[in-house]
Amino acid sequence: MLEHSGLSKLEREMIAVVVSSINKCFYCLTAHGAAVRQLSGDPKLGEMLVMNWRVADLPHRQRAMLAFAEKMTRNSSEIGEFDREALRDAGFTDRDIWDIANVAGFFNMTNRVASATDMRPNDGYHAQAR
Repeated sequence: MLEHSGLSKLEREMIAVVVSSINKCFYCLTAHGAAVRQLSGDPKLGEMLVMNWRVADLPHRQRAMLAFAEKMTRNSSEIGEFDREALRDAGFTDRDIWDIANVAGFFNMTNRVASATDMRPNDGYHAQAR
């Protein structure tokens, strides 16, 4: 999440929230929702991404990125070259696509671990950047 990437820190956090929303991971939604609010300066964006990322007023680049992360989370076996080409058309490089896939894959894994172990967020996250 902190390494150099063609994805901004905010974009990586946005992927974390969208994936965690699909997986209903309370810990990650709370913690990474707070990061989205802080990094974007928009207290509504985190909630939009949690509830339905499509209602957020996002540029085409981020919409393509989140659609890919959602498809990877829900139906990874259905991803094909068409999906990667849509990301390229939105301005992502193959390295960026690697990063999107790795962030989405990482949060799909950590969501499951957090849910399985009843990991709870610190109370302070709930009020951050509001």
